[in-house]
Amino acid sequence: MAAISASLVKELRERTGLGMMECKKALSEADGNIETAIENLRKNAGLKSAKKAGRVAAEGAVLTRVNDNGTTAAMLEVNSETDFVSRDDNFKNFANEVVSKVMDTRSEDITVVMEGELEDARAQLVQKIGENITVRRAAVIEAPEGGSVGAYVHGDRIGAVVVLKGGNQDVARDIAMHVAAINPSVSHPENMPQSELDSEKAIILAQPDMAGKPAEIAEKMVQGRLKKYLAENSLINQPFVKDQNVTVAEYAKQSGAEVVSFVRFEVGEGIEKEEVDFAKEVMEQARRS
Repeated sequence: MAAISASLVKELRERTGLGMMECKKALSEADGNIETAIENLRKNAGLKSAKKAGRVAAEGAVLTRVNDNGTTAAMLEVNSETDFVSRDDNFKNFANEVVSKVMDTRSEDITVVMEGELEDARAQLVQKIGENITVRRAAVIEAPEGGSVGAYVHGDRIGAVVVLKGGNQDVARDIAMHVAAINPSVSHPENMPQSELDSEKAIILAQPDMAGKPAEIAEKMVQGRLKKYLAENSLINQPFVKDQNVTVAEYAKQSGAEVVSFVRFEVGEGIEKEEVDFAKEVMEQARRS
């Protein structure tokens, strides 16, 4: 067996980002041939990635891209197990490659986007950093003819893209900032799902001041409160976050624009995170030992 020098281990670490002992073991198994060691590590990456694939990845980042003329945007969520890894340059570089592919292909199908080199890169990243990495979802948003799109990302965790009829990318970005901050339910009141209205109506009817009211009076009160609920939760009717004296619709109109729609991603939304009781875990390990 060839002697494994410290310089050889250092080179393999620099090329793979793996730990010293793992690099030394790989070089020993490859009889000191660094290229063979890298090939073997790549072959094993799939197995190591598979072992980590069952672990919950609910941290990560949201990224956006907008083309030069502000007519098309792409938005992507990539997940990791910890917030620490989502700030790592290797993770960021990988996520940027993926969102660029989404923009280039105009595809929201993650299977199609990740096919080939990007999936290999994801598997290698999992091996390198030791956490499950998943590309969760993508959106491609097109402006109507004569319209514009704008994107805003807050703290790498919340992203929004707004579509306007008319206007420009800067106005759309300002409204996307509002969407990221306020999180409206829908863009227009008429877009509110009936199930949401039915649920809100049931809540209103159960409030103490509705008790004993004649049906006609109660219905007027319900409709008034539903109207207020729709105004508070519909983007176009909300006070604009950068100027509370105008609504979002009025702000858009100042630039000759109308709000068409929006898409909002927030890292980890809808993912059930595993709650870990570390104290209990340590106690159980102590008992077993």
